[in-house]
Amino acid sequence: MENPIHVMSEIGKLKTVLLKRPGEEVENLTPDFMDRLLFDDIPYLPIIQEEHDYFAKTLIDNGAEVLYLEKLAAEAIDAGSIRELFVERMLTESAISSSKVVEALKEYLLSMTTEGLVSKVMSGVRTNEINIHSNDLENISNTERYPFFMDPMPNLYFTRDPAASMGNGLTINSMHYPARRRESMFMEIIIQHHPRFANKGIEVWLDRNHPESIEGGDELILNERVVAIGISQRTSAKAIEALAKSLFSRNSHFEKVIAIKIPNIRAMMHLDTVFTMVDFDKFTIHPGIQAEGGKVDTYIIEPSTVLGEVRMTQREDLQEVLREALNVPELVLIPCGNGDEIVAPREQWNDGSNTLAIAPGVVVTYNRNYVSNELLRSYGVKVIEVTSSELSRGRGGPRCMSMPLIREDLKK
Repeated sequence: MENPIHVMSEIGKLKTVLLKRPGEEVENLTPDFMDRLLFDDIPYLPIIQEEHDYFAKTLIDNGAEVLYLEKLAAEAIDAGSIRELFVERMLTESAISSSKVVEALKEYLLSMTTEGLVSKVMSGVRTNEINIHSNDLENISNTERYPFFMDPMPNLYFTRDPAASMGNGLTINSMHYPARRRESMFMEIIIQHHPRFANKGIEVWLDRNHPESIEGGDELILNERVVAIGISQRTSAKAIEALAKSLFSRNSHFEKVIAIKIPNIRAMMHLDTVFTMVDFDKFTIHPGIQAEGGKVDTYIIEPSTVLGEVRMTQREDLQEVLREALNVPELVLIPCGNGDEIVAPREQWNDGSNTLAIAPGVVVTYNRNYVSNELLRSYGVKVIEVTSSELSRGRGGPRCMSMPLIREDLKK
């Protein structure tokens, strides 16, 4: 294997992809704490697992190798002999104020197999799992009301966000909300210690300790020269500028970053919830990000003649910016829900714009977004539908649930 990470486009044939099968962490959601854990509803575990397995099988049946985050993380921890270090780091980032609780949790977690340890850290540790005398719970507020010593990570099945492949490297992301910040530690450990990835020259363009937040749902690889990144609820303009400087200065082959401003709201949390690439000259788009006349605030970032700096150009015609960047004679923006004032926001809420391209002009989508799917077909796009009644409750679609590691290069 020459490059364990190689992604030069959004649409090259998908060869290897990272998933996370939903687990007990999903069942550790309750109505009182959904906001804290960034959920709007509680999925039914047996069905969400069934749907996720169908999604994984769909990718395998179409030629992709599927790797699982939980398995790679356990293998990396064992390969690096870092069980204790991993637990200590995870406990530190869980912000537990009581030293007695930290001590008890460390002992509890290290008593498990590595696979069990990873699973438990992901699913969360409830207060009734460990017997700690109430006098030892110093500085813990609302202990009786809040049921966890370590929060569950129900968003983990959206593997796109904590890290994002980019060329022969990746970003390991500084997540916006505290509920998701620990997630990127798994990919950091995998890159550093797993035999498949460690010491293979993988570049980390931006790491998880960066002070500004950036998430993979906002990062799109348009081709081997151009990256598009959303300025969104969860990715800051400063993080995009820092990433652009890193790409330009470290021989990444990327020459241009297109920053696209989208509304800062929950329904449009990432760029890929409103905009994805489906073919050489075709994109999905949610009309809700466009102002009058189809305008979208867009910033083209390129290397400056001043070493270490960048130059920036503001534009409003996103369609023309993309056409120029991709060097195609025409470019089509396919509106979610056919632009209907009721259908478009409904299907966008259920990730009608969040397609996963597995080859040029071939996409995986949720079956519930039938208007958007038929519209894609009318433009010549092959649409492979997957079931989505429970998966969609997490507010993320097929692209959100997948982190491509290897794609075939596009033929020039």
